[in-house]
Amino acid sequence: MERERQAVARNRKVVLRGYIDRAPREEDMELVDGGAVELRVPEGGGGPAVLVKNLYLSCDPYMRGRMRDFRNSYIPPFKPGSPIEGFGVGRVVDSTHPGFSAGDVVSGMTGWEDYSLITNPEQLRKIQQSDIPLSYHLGLLGMPGFTAYVGFYEICSPKKGEFVFVSAASGAVGQIVGQLAKLHGCYVVGSAGTDQKVELLKEKFGFDATFNYKEEPDLTAALKRHFPEGIDIYFENVGGPMLDAVLLNMRVHGRIAVCGMVSQHGVTAPAGIHNLFSLISKRIAMKGFIQSDYVHLFPQFVDDITRHYRDGKIVYVEDMSVGLESGPASFVGLFSGKNVGKQVVCVSRD
Repeated sequence: MERERQAVARNRKVVLRGYIDRAPREEDMELVDGGAVELRVPEGGGGPAVLVKNLYLSCDPYMRGRMRDFRNSYIPPFKPGSPIEGFGVGRVVDSTHPGFSAGDVVSGMTGWEDYSLITNPEQLRKIQQSDIPLSYHLGLLGMPGFTAYVGFYEICSPKKGEFVFVSAASGAVGQIVGQLAKLHGCYVVGSAGTDQKVELLKEKFGFDATFNYKEEPDLTAALKRHFPEGIDIYFENVGGPMLDAVLLNMRVHGRIAVCGMVSQHGVTAPAGIHNLFSLISKRIAMKGFIQSDYVHLFPQFVDDITRHYRDGKIVYVEDMSVGLESGPASFVGLFSGKNVGKQVVCVSRD
């Protein structure tokens, strides 16, 4: 396709107003008019680049960490006054990279804006359009799905018949972990924060048992009730009191995959863990991880999950808001449990 050098469009952006040290609020972000953008890759940029029109943007808890002025992390902070960044799906408008052409659909790190110039296009993945919705490449076939896949198989080393507990089980990662565990022949219990989500876990995702943690005055007793013989595998998404209760209910040689601690996001004085001695007495293996350390497994993951989805063995639930302007509220809602399933923002369907 011939490059259109004269075409321009307005480019709205969601920018970070300033660094924060608490839970995020909508007013921490602002929708601004970025002015007109030429629909071509600028000349003389110093290297191949790709201009994409963003279609779908992903809301993920890890992004909260990038809103702090904190640089001792695996990913740098956002820049105040610049667009929020996250995983997205977009359509290529123009490209000076030989691997991408106008019209290609890609996934990768992009900006929260209508159009993004990707100056490191090697991180993009080309999507072959199929019967699977494009937005699923931000969840089921994206970072959350890969996190679930890596965490369960590589960190937890599951065995058939083991007892598995998943916290935040209806979220983007948890819903996949539970279904993978069921496919592996495990007994699976999940916790969530509303009755609607609890019902979803059993009726939609096939968990063996579920409970609403907000209705349990004693989490240790709740876990004992659901796991009278103890927990072999815990997929950790929340931290805080839940982790403490789990440690007391783990079996000898149990495994804990530490994926996230959403209860501690925005807490100025993070809660300490009191039952770590259980790691010694029960010889528990507890390991934190990030999915990018296992990128060599991504093609295998896509093949396996695509097959399970098409065979009807895995289902997926999204919570999609419409319009770039809905991004801040959708992101903030992650931290109060407003979303049901993977939170995605639809910027454009074109």
